[in-house]
Amino acid sequence: MNGDPNGSPDGVGDATIPVEVVEGEAHAGATDAATDAANDAATGAATDPPSAGGAVAPASETGAVNEAAADGELARLQARVEALEGEKKDYWDKLLRTAADLENLRKRQRRELDDTRHDTKQRVLKEILPVADNLERALAVSTGEPDAVLDGVRLVQRQLLQALERLEVVPIEAEGQPFDPNLHEAISQQESDAHAPGTVMTVLQRGYKSGDRLLRPAMVVVAKAKAKVG
Repeated sequence: MNGDPNGSPDGVGDATIPVEVVEGEAHAGATDAATDAANDAATGAATDPPSAGGAVAPASETGAVNEAAADGELARLQARVEALEGEKKDYWDKLLRTAADLENLRKRQRRELDDTRHDTKQRVLKEILPVADNLERALAVSTGEPDAVLDGVRLVQRQLLQALERLEVVPIEAEGQPFDPNLHEAISQQESDAHAPGTVMTVLQRGYKSGDRLLRPAMVVVAKAKAKVG
């Protein structure tokens, strides 16, 4: 058998593979493996976030953490709602109590005002009734003499003025005084030589004051200057 020194013993020639081709295929295989490994690492990093220690946490654990946080927030909100409901009830109770206190205050003030009016009326009547009694006595003992009747009436008038003074009611002095629109009400004007113009010359009805308050003005006639003749 004549063998090929570079071939098989059988003389069948094997094709020779160049060294460059073998090295190229090996390099390509290594590159593809490195690319696949990089892609797998990137995909895993995007899917599972790293844990505090750098390890990737499973998705189930992340969901459990989020659910626990939501439950805690819900519990906090429910507690806040219950607290607000309690505050609302307290405020409502206070409002009702305040309204009741105000109503009781109004009723008490109304009663006090009625009592004050009643006491004032009684005080006035107690002062006036004796005057009416004396007037009846003066008329009963009258002998028909004008002077006796006049003296009795003057006595009653004096007693009445004293009663009014005790009630802090005083007459307004008007005659001979300058006309004051705050105290006097002019009924008419008359020419007069005896009175200066603008002076009260006659009092038709006496006015009265209670303290600094005017009960009624005095009705008066006011003097004016005589018209010039010619």
